[in-house]
Amino acid sequence: MSKIAFLGLGQMGTPMATRLLQAGHDMTVWNRTAARADPLGARGAVVASSPAEAAAGVDFAITMLATPEALEEVVFGPDGLASVLGPGQTLIEMSTVGPEAVRSVAARLPDGVTVVDAPVRGSVSEATEGRLEVFVGASDQDFDRVHPILESLGTVGHTGGFGSGAATKLVVNSALGAAITALGEALALGESLGLERERLLDVLAGTPIGPAAQSKRESILSGRYPPRFKLSLAAKDMRLAAQTADHTGRDLRVARAVQAWFDEATERGAGDLDYSAVVATILGEKPGA
Repeated sequence: MSKIAFLGLGQMGTPMATRLLQAGHDMTVWNRTAARADPLGARGAVVASSPAEAAAGVDFAITMLATPEALEEVVFGPDGLASVLGPGQTLIEMSTVGPEAVRSVAARLPDGVTVVDAPVRGSVSEATEGRLEVFVGASDQDFDRVHPILESLGTVGHTGGFGSGAATKLVVNSALGAAITALGEALALGESLGLERERLLDVLAGTPIGPAAQSKRESILSGRYPPRFKLSLAAKDMRLAAQTADHTGRDLRVARAVQAWFDEATERGAGDLDYSAVVATILGEKPGA
């Protein structure tokens, strides 16, 4: 078993850290809001007061944070990871922050620190049950080192060299955003033509956007969107995808349209609801939790 520091105990981070603890690893945890670490402390994890304290002497430090700005602060801020990480230690970056952010972090860490990007696909239930899809960007050697750590979280896939995991996650989230907004617009068109919502969902379940229609059916029919993956985070991910595309010279018109819908839904107060609440915004409805 390994000594692991886990930093970032949000909706996803807490069940992920819990699974690593249950797997028998020697765990130290840290979170900006300290009280969120208490349940893991009660299960046997050491609760650190700073990122530097959490990562001192560990084999692996794992970050699972909401934004590139949060990652920057945790790694390079006062008492950040960069002040203690050294040769032989590995940073596994699991946040959805894009390839540019992970490459920037890696370039500024002390020599000898290995960095692997490993963002995940899935929501709270998948994280709790160990059914996440983990996209790992690493050399073959580094992948072999981190695979035993990550396998308790779900299915671990090697996407290529460093940065490819973060890039893959942006591609996946861009497709998911397009699917959920396409579902909302299809329902809006159908209802404007006098078609019944429930029957429309039946029909759409057999189309390429069928997985979205099936998985979000209950929320769409009830008007309640409890957060499994917050819309505000989905909006952030779409901004990252659009910005990355701009830097590579790609004109992603669908991605920009999706971003506009997500931003509008967030501005209308749906940011803390599930990302599928964008469907309600498209339909001109106010979603509930």
